[in-house]
Amino acid sequence: MVLRFFRRDRADNLEHVQALLLGMLANDRHSFDLATSALLAGADPTVVGPELRATDRKVNEDERAIRRELIVHASVHGTVHVPAILVYMSIVKDAERIGDYAKNIYDLAADRRDFVDAPDAEELRDFATQVSRMITEAAGAFGNDNLEATRTIIAAGDALQDTFDAHITALVTSSDPPKGAVARALLFRYLKRTVSHLMNLLSAVVMPVDQLDYFDEPGSPGGQN
Repeated sequence: MVLRFFRRDRADNLEHVQALLLGMLANDRHSFDLATSALLAGADPTVVGPELRATDRKVNEDERAIRRELIVHASVHGTVHVPAILVYMSIVKDAERIGDYAKNIYDLAADRRDFVDAPDAEELRDFATQVSRMITEAAGAFGNDNLEATRTIIAAGDALQDTFDAHITALVTSSDPPKGAVARALLFRYLKRTVSHLMNLLSAVVMPVDQLDYFDEPGSPGGQN
C-alpha cells in the first residue's frame, strides 16, 4: 500500500533500491536451489557449498548496500519518503533471512544427512519445488505491485505453512519416529520460515506500514490462528 504511492510518484533513487532487492531474491532462489539439490537430489555438498556461500555473501552485500542507500536517501529527502524507507528497511531483512534458511538447509546435507532415497523423497522434492517457485513468483508480484498475484501467493503460502506445521507436529508427537525425524522436522521448519519471510515481504504490497511483518502472527490476515 505504501509503496504503491511512491512508485506512482517515482521516488528518486528508490528504483535502484528495488532493483537491488529483486536481485537479492533471485540470489535467494539460487541459494535455496543449491541447498535443496544437496539435501534432496544427491548433489555433492562439497561442490555446492562454495557457490552457495558466495551467493549468500552477495545477498548480504546487497542488503548493506540497500541500507546505505536508504540512509542517504533519508538525509537528502527528509521526512517526505520516510514511509517507503521504513518499508524497504523492514523487508530487506526478510530477503536476507531467506538466504540464511537456505544455508540452514544446506547444513543438513553437509552433516551427511540427505533424503534422496527416503520413502517420502518425491514429496519433499515437490515441497522444495513449490517454495523455490514461490520465491520467484513473490519477487514478480512485489516488483510489479500486483495485488491479485500477491493475494494468490499469500493464500498458497498459508496453505503450505499449514502443511509444514502438520508434518512437524506428526514428527514431534510420534511414539515411533522415523529414521532422520529430527533432520526432517528441521527441514519442514526451514521451509516454513522461508515461506513466512516471503509473506512478510509481500505484506508491503497489501498492508499499511504499521502492519508489515504480521502475516505469520496469530489473528493477522494470512496468519496462524
